[in-house]
Amino acid sequence: MFSTNSTQSTIDAAPSFAAYFDGPLPLGLREEAEAMSSDAFHATYAPTVGPLRLGQWECTDVDSAATRRGPQARNYQATIAIGDRISTSTAAASGPVAALTAMLYDCGVAVEMLKFHQLRADGGIATFIRGTDGANAEWAMGWARDATQSALRAVIACANRLSV
Repeated sequence: MFSTNSTQSTIDAAPSFAAYFDGPLPLGLREEAEAMSSDAFHATYAPTVGPLRLGQWECTDVDSAATRRGPQARNYQATIAIGDRISTSTAAASGPVAALTAMLYDCGVAVEMLKFHQLRADGGIATFIRGTDGANAEWAMGWARDATQSALRAVIACANRLSV
């Protein structure tokens, strides 16, 4: 917004998306984040609409036994919508992102993580991922108060950006 009076002219601008973070954003996004408002960045890199949507998400394991040692696969379940088709998917994986990408693959949606970054800002966590479907690569972002939900939202946003 421009405001002018007889003694001076000023330009009032919304801060760039990058201004909300204390540290640097991933190298592949820094220039764009500096040049984009928060609303524009969210609209581009964290789309909330698209053919792919994630509904309910849960780890279905009861508390792990204390006698088990080392990394163990966990069991996850999700409701995934692709277009008008809604289904429940399950996967056993070492973590939620691996489980979601396995579920998406089983539904015919290929997303492989090339880069993964999480940063705290403004009472939440932003997850930035660069993902590929084997032919194209895109950056995407997920935002939530919880690190897992932020990461899952980033995977869905990336899959939707790759499908465009």
